[in-house]
Amino acid sequence: MTAPADHQKVLIVDFGSQVTQLIARRLREASVYCEIHPYAKAEAALAAMKPAAIILSGGPESVHEEGSPRAPQAGFEAGVPGLGICYGERTMCEQLGGKVEGGHHREFGRAEITVRKTSPLLADLAGVGEDETVWMSHGDKIVAIPEGFEAVATSAGSPYAVIADEARRFYGVQFHPEVMHTPRGAIMLKNFTHGIAGLQGDWTMAAYRDEKIAQIREQVGSAKVICGLSGGVDSSVAAVLIHEAIGDQLTCVFVDTGLLRKDEAKQVTTLFRDHYNIPLIHVDASKEFLGELAGQSDPETKRKIIGRVFIEIFDREAGKIDGAEFLAQGTLYPDVIESVSSSSGKAHVIKSPPNVGGLPAYLKRQLGEPLRELC
Repeated sequence: MTAPADHQKVLIVDFGSQVTQLIARRLREASVYCEIHPYAKAEAALAAMKPAAIILSGGPESVHEEGSPRAPQAGFEAGVPGLGICYGERTMCEQLGGKVEGGHHREFGRAEITVRKTSPLLADLAGVGEDETVWMSHGDKIVAIPEGFEAVATSAGSPYAVIADEARRFYGVQFHPEVMHTPRGAIMLKNFTHGIAGLQGDWTMAAYRDEKIAQIREQVGSAKVICGLSGGVDSSVAAVLIHEAIGDQLTCVFVDTGLLRKDEAKQVTTLFRDHYNIPLIHVDASKEFLGELAGQSDPETKRKIIGRVFIEIFDREAGKIDGAEFLAQGTLYPDVIESVSSSSGKAHVIKSPPNVGGLPAYLKRQLGEPLRELC
């Protein structure tokens, strides 16, 4: 999504952590506008966004291995605060002259860090000599920090659990403040965005709605959109948002797979036709789906079958709608993370959601995903 120029922005560089989206969620809860971009595209995002602060996410790779992901060097030269989380801390150290080694004892799960020095990053948290509960998840170990940094907190397995270069406003944490298992992690993140970076918290989900509606209108123009409904929350919210933007230019295609809860298909059609007054095509494709899935037991194979059959049905139904140049769906950022490999600049594959991965070229329609950056 695109933020108006008057919003203060944070760039989150995604190194493939399965919980990167939680960083964005915590920031948005604090009314901070942020965007997640994969590390491979982060330099372009940095130039386009001109963020007020940068956060480097965790990730599954080892910093010391050849070809492992790196943050855009321009980010360290932009004059804005930076926070490295887990892998983000390690690549920050490596890129700024520190040293990271592998082969050390893995530290995973609940841990206690002991505060050694005061820092604005830890304001309103444990005092010097006191402990703070955090959630660790790492195998590599920082053995030397760059010039200008100092250790702010330590743990039993990490002498550099929190590091800081106060002059440059660069910080690193070896744990995950974004997860609920770090009870006061949201305070740390707010200390970074509001206290250190000076953000005012000038963004809300209401602003997102208004901005996205304007963006959809600009993107679509007078064209028609076909939106795929699964009956779930994600695609339903996407459909309502698009309808608010372009009205009857939208037609929803609700595909009844035969795998829904009892009476759910009836509830969906009633809601969209009678309550929202959104044009809706209801396709009973239960025989097609169940036939294709017969004899299949592997979950990944079944997901791919469902995705393929969905696309085939969309192609068939979209052909009946003149001027349907766009196909919209309710993809969220966790879907994206779960669907791609880190070699493409994001997370390791967990599973393949049936609604992610782009459209086959033969459909010749543009893909619209108005919720893609949300978590």
